[in-house]
Amino acid sequence: MAHELDRTRPVWRQVAAAIATRIADGVYPVGARVPSVVELSAEFGIAASTAQKALAHLKAEGLIRAEVGLGSFVAEQPTQPSESSEA
Repeated sequence: MAHELDRTRPVWRQVAAAIATRIADGVYPVGARVPSVVELSAEFGIAASTAQKALAHLKAEGLIRAEVGLGSFVAEQPTQPSESSEA
């Protein structure tokens, strides 16, 4: 199931955005495994290095966490600070 990607924009950003959207929509709930580099490469028709870059970006943003030998999983999202806690 290859997705149409806009080749005039960074592909890794588009893949990262697609995964982030799935997380936000609950397709991948907290604790769920996200697709591996190989799975992303096949799904989006991209190079493994591009898939790695997308996953690295999601990890840097705190959306996923990686466990060596197990894969990447949706991270627990911190709650948004309420205005009352700014005091």
